[in-house]
Amino acid sequence: MPSVISLSRPSWVRGGPRVIKQIPGPRARRIIERDERVISPSYTRADPLVGEEGWGVYVRDVDGNVFLDLSSGMFVLNYGYSHPALVRAVQRQAARLTHFAGTDFYYELQVELAEELVSLAPGSFEKRVFFANSGTEAVEAAFKCARWHTRRPRMIAFAGAFHGRTFGAMSLSSSSATHRRFFEPLVPGVSFAPFPYCYRCQFGQSYPGCDFLCFEYLRSSLATTTPPEEVAAVITEPIQGNAGYIIPPPEFYPMLKELCEEHGWLLIADEIQTGLGRTGKMFAMEHWRVAPDIICLAKALAGGMVPMGATVARADVMDWSPGAHASTFGGNLLACAAALAGLKVLKRQKLVERAEKLGRLALARLQEMAEKSKLVGEVRGKGLLLAVELVKDRERKQPAVEERDAVVRKALNRGVIVFRGGRSTIRIAPPLIISRKELELGLDLFGRALEEVERAC
Repeated sequence: MPSVISLSRPSWVRGGPRVIKQIPGPRARRIIERDERVISPSYTRADPLVGEEGWGVYVRDVDGNVFLDLSSGMFVLNYGYSHPALVRAVQRQAARLTHFAGTDFYYELQVELAEELVSLAPGSFEKRVFFANSGTEAVEAAFKCARWHTRRPRMIAFAGAFHGRTFGAMSLSSSSATHRRFFEPLVPGVSFAPFPYCYRCQFGQSYPGCDFLCFEYLRSSLATTTPPEEVAAVITEPIQGNAGYIIPPPEFYPMLKELCEEHGWLLIADEIQTGLGRTGKMFAMEHWRVAPDIICLAKALAGGMVPMGATVARADVMDWSPGAHASTFGGNLLACAAALAGLKVLKRQKLVERAEKLGRLALARLQEMAEKSKLVGEVRGKGLLLAVELVKDRERKQPAVEERDAVVRKALNRGVIVFRGGRSTIRIAPPLIISRKELELGLDLFGRALEEVERAC
């Protein structure tokens, strides 16, 4: 371990992805054994990967294996691992002041970051920002803010959504029974509507000749189970993440926004996974030209340097009184420094435009794989937010869960990290700084893993 940490490109990166020892290797196995004795078993460790060092789009494990990460450290590292600009920003701030309670006092970095987020968020109205420590906390703040402003008790969320694991955020989620089992009762007053998962339509229809029965189900529920005058807000992931990057048809969000305006509901966009350039727009809701009343941010916000979340709302909506909501560490100085440095990188390197351009290339490459594959049911994506859904046969669309898991493992053994989603989907979301050459290499290795599993079927 060097006594002085260098910000220059480490030598181990130059060889690209390579697996030189079995995963997990001997050092990794020892660490995993220690972990299993002291760490909560509630964590979801699907793959025995023990990271030690990262740079750019690469991460090295404790046994010397090097991986090209097409998951951005679980969709956090839009700027890649150890981006020098973010590291320097945190180092500079740590040498000056690490903590000064932003809930009770003031500091300029917090104001500067809020000004940046207000200017970037869609909508010409005035906005305010609440800083938190995570995406879940950003959702909790949005939930409470909506209730405070409207004085209404109900919320509408969507089937398949994931908004976090605390009680409020989990009450708005419905992606897995595992998240809810034995934790009831959760926060009451949440109604769920079908999300337009067109590949697996709950109503057996095909877009565009479906008459939007999913939306009509929501509308009809207002006369049966969900009194509209009691609803504070609708919360949605613009593109459902945990469910496997489900993208609604283009008419859906304009229709939803119109329904919100009709009944005086707030529209909350959970952009925790989709925000800050990931989909080829600064915010995913911009694809549908819809400006939410409240936006939740986290993951990429501070580039993985320090945990951070933010809730950006219309100023007239975030009208709660002092003490109604606060956070000791939310928007701390190190997180603000990292986030501001990241936004400068985002603009200077034109990463939003880069995500759009490379995303089109990656989507076309994955569609080529799908044409040759008997396992791929659907490929979808916007920007560098891509998904490959595997099925046992294309006609019945039976989820290929074991095959999906096998592809993820085969890819890992070839030096590529991809991430599971939904029942049988693989999520691909590389850092926005990835080069075209690195992206093509990662997709080639992923394609070989897919072919290897297909041959064994």
